[in-house]
Amino acid sequence: MGDWLPEPTRAQMSLDAVLHALSDSHRRRIVAMLAADVEQRRTCTSFGLPLAKSTRTHHFRVLREAGVVRQWDAGNAKLNVLRVDDLDARFPGLLQAILAAEPRVG
Repeated sequence: MGDWLPEPTRAQMSLDAVLHALSDSHRRRIVAMLAADVEQRRTCTSFGLPLAKSTRTHHFRVLREAGVVRQWDAGNAKLNVLRVDDLDARFPGLLQAILAAEPRVG
C-alpha cells in the first residue's frame, strides 16, 4: 500500500465539514458508489464522473479532508475507501440516512 494522504482523525472530524462534503451531488454519488462496492477500493477515475480531472480531484480532496474517505497513492493513481466505521462512530446514523436518500448506484 502507498502513502496515506492527510486526513482528520475520528475525533477531529466535524459535522460541518462532513455535511459540507456531502452537500454536493457528485460527492454523494462517490460515497454511494463506494458504499455499494464490496471491495471498497477504487481509483478516482473509476467512478465515471462527467467532470474534468481537476474538478474530480477537488471533490475527492473535499471528501478526504472532511474525513469521509481515506485516500492513498498507488503508483500513478489514488485509491479510495469509505470511512464507514469512523463515520458511524462519530455521527451515528448519518451515513445510512444519506445513502437511503440517494438513488441506487451500481
